[in-house]
Amino acid sequence: MVYDFHTHSTLSDGELSPIELIRRAAVAGYRAVGVTDHGGMGALRRFAQELGDDCALARDRWDIAALPGVELTHLPAAAIGEGARAAKEAGLWLVVVHGETISEPVEKGTNLAAVSCPDVDILAHPGLITREEAELAARNGVLLELSAKPSHGATNGHVARMARLTGARLIVDSDNHSLEFLTDERARRIVLGAGLEEKDVDEILRLNPELLLERLLAERAQRLP
Repeated sequence: MVYDFHTHSTLSDGELSPIELIRRAAVAGYRAVGVTDHGGMGALRRFAQELGDDCALARDRWDIAALPGVELTHLPAAAIGEGARAAKEAGLWLVVVHGETISEPVEKGTNLAAVSCPDVDILAHPGLITREEAELAARNGVLLELSAKPSHGATNGHVARMARLTGARLIVDSDNHSLEFLTDERARRIVLGAGLEEKDVDEILRLNPELLLERLLAERAQRLP
């Protein structure tokens, strides 16, 4: 079973419609997939409606936990907390924040704002994350991503080291924009390529995703009328 909480559809810059993305993930053996298109405050209600409908249909008909979400991307750092809260209130299940990857001009302070916010689930490709930021991620339950995307994954080793120093939990995601689906073997190689050991693989690829999925399902149940 593969877990992948960071993917993109035609609602932003992906090549597949949400429902096709989910279907292909199911066929690829995914247990769960988060559809987390790039967006800011203005996209949240639209994403919640469109992704919510397709994900609900997929969960009902196929054996996959399809989760409607957003990757808050290039927001002002000061707006991250507000955006994450608004996303959950709009009905999105999963909030990913586009971290301070070294390959894009993300505003400084984005990582700190994300790991300080209880409504953020994953800090994606956090680049040269500091030890202080990783400590806050551990304290607030924000998972740090090891990215399968080469341009973002250049700092995976640093992210892994900061996580191990602080107890922050790690997760592997594809950042899929087309047909870049994860496999067990590819995800395992990303973990080992980040300088971690074979004994870390099950925690990062199974335990941490399962705990996150359980938390998201519980949060959603609490929000239902």
